Amino acid sequence: MSNVAQVTTRRRSVDLSGVSFSDGAKASSDGAKASSDGAAASDSDETSPLLQRIYAARGVRSGKELDYRLKQLPAPQSMRGIDAAVELLIQALSDQQNVLVVGDFDADGATSTALALLALRAMGLQHIDYLVPNRFEYGYGLTPEIVALALEAAPKPDLMITVDNGISSVSGVAAAKAAGIKVLITDHHLPGAELPAADAIVNPNQQGCDFPSRNLAGVGVLFYLLMALRARLREQGWFVSQGIAEPNLATWLDLVALGTVADVVPLDQTNRVLVHQGIQRIRAGQSRPGIQALLSLAGREPQRLVAADLGFAVGPRLNAAGRLDDMSIGIQCLLEEDTYLAREYAAQLDELNRDRRLIEAEMQREGLQILEQIHLDEQALPWGLCLYDPNWHQGVVGLLASRIKERVHRPVVAFAQGDNGELKGSARSIPGLHIRDALDAVASHNSGLISKFGGHAMAAGLSLKAEHYPAFQQAFDREVRRQLSEEDLQAEILTDGELTPEELNLQTAWQLRQAGPWGQHFPEPIFEGEFFVLQQRLVGQKHLKMTLALDSQGQQLIDAIAFNVDTNHWPDQQRQTLNAVYKLDVNSWRGRESVQLLVEHLW
Repeated sequence: MSNVAQVTTRRRSVDLSGVSFSDGAKASSDGAKASSDGAAASDSDETSPLLQRIYAARGVRSGKELDYRLKQLPAPQSMRGIDAAVELLIQALSDQQNVLVVGDFDADGATSTALALLALRAMGLQHIDYLVPNRFEYGYGLTPEIVALALEAAPKPDLMITVDNGISSVSGVAAAKAAGIKVLITDHHLPGAELPAADAIVNPNQQGCDFPSRNLAGVGVLFYLLMALRARLREQGWFVSQGIAEPNLATWLDLVALGTVADVVPLDQTNRVLVHQGIQRIRAGQSRPGIQALLSLAGREPQRLVAADLGFAVGPRLNAAGRLDDMSIGIQCLLEEDTYLAREYAAQLDELNRDRRLIEAEMQREGLQILEQIHLDEQALPWGLCLYDPNWHQGVVGLLASRIKERVHRPVVAFAQGDNGELKGSARSIPGLHIRDALDAVASHNSGLISKFGGHAMAAGLSLKAEHYPAFQQAFDREVRRQLSEEDLQAEILTDGELTPEELNLQTAWQLRQAGPWGQHFPEPIFEGEFFVLQQRLVGQKHLKMTLALDSQGQQLIDAIAFNVDTNHWPDQQRQTLNAVYKLDVNSWRGRESVQLLVEHLW
């Protein structure tokens, strides 16, 4: 297919002038151990020249930025609305009010919901429950329909807390207030022109908030609120007066790490501290039984866990519940204390994830057929690409949009059939286009075209009437063309250069694994190089297993694997050399560890 973006590589620019890594504790060393407060102790403060270059290329100028101890977290007091939110929660505790947590149907929402219930119960709240909208019946967030559903249950909630949603729930909050329910919003999504009339809003992205990190996931925002609440309760002598132990919030950092990584928020220093500390707890065997069960089903060893395992192994299994069924399964898995029951919930999530993969594979095949038809009709591929099929699953269109975006390297919106004649769309973007702002511009210039929308810089969701789809296609393409240039549509991979033969070893691989957490805007190191191909074969039908060497004599053999290759071109037994972009990893097999290249691109 010709509708595939051409990929070029460019080495990350590195400026080591003024960089010092000797002025802060390096909390991600091989010897890091989880302590009682979740802090990490370091065996060595030395940073290798390779890591110095890698860190500097990601904007790290000082060793203090690599100090991932909890005391490095900025204080909660600078977050706007947090004092009012704390007062609402203190009142709920003092009066033992009925509290209802309204979550979201993704991994961030699930971890936020579980964290709210676990922590507030530990602080003495006796009457707390949760409600997650079914995406297929009620859509996203706190809506008037959700408020009506909450009012049908007994007892009626005195306070509703939104987690990972609510900042755009103007009508839903109005409905709750009209019913005499107080509303506390905790969210991290970008606010619209009008804020809900909630009793308190905690969101680092709201105007006037001075909190230094605007990149917190929903679960991170909630964690900060809980820190402020615990501090105030401690000052007031609440725990002593109630005869309950003051909870150690670090106990739930595994949930914070999972939600943060799975939501693909930028890993600034604050988020790296939260993720690092959560990973340390999981490695030490101090995580929720549900997370342990999901890791086991994914074939991941907790002691070797890295952030990517949360993003690619645990997160998708948790998300599968919200995509195909009911996220309550995922929340119950995270809440469950009994190991056996947690494994049962995890098995349900694993089965849902298998179903999700089958659905996604079929939708991807159909999406590629649409692209092929565009090519056959000799039409130019739109810069802003819209895809729609009435049979597509609305819980999976986001994944489809992401896959197609990776293939054609341009913003993509994939639509599925919704209710009442509406289409539900999920958008994914490329660097250079803030997708939520682009949708805002389309809505502003085309009144009534989009029913509703919301999201982030790289991902967003929207709804529109089915008859508006052709007009939206054109309007979206125009807006993308207005904001991007042809150069922006050329896929480019930033690499960390080549590794020397001396660096291609197990010690370096382990060093890189321990040097994270890596993630969004703090990417895992990738390298490029030319290799001699000694052996190649397919495994699992579409994965290319190779034995490579640095010279034609095969003096330094290296195992490599490339996942999901184009089987029309690989294996190529005539190929004696290849260029590869890869990650350096540790392969463990039957107790033996060896270096392995995880090949991202090869040509």
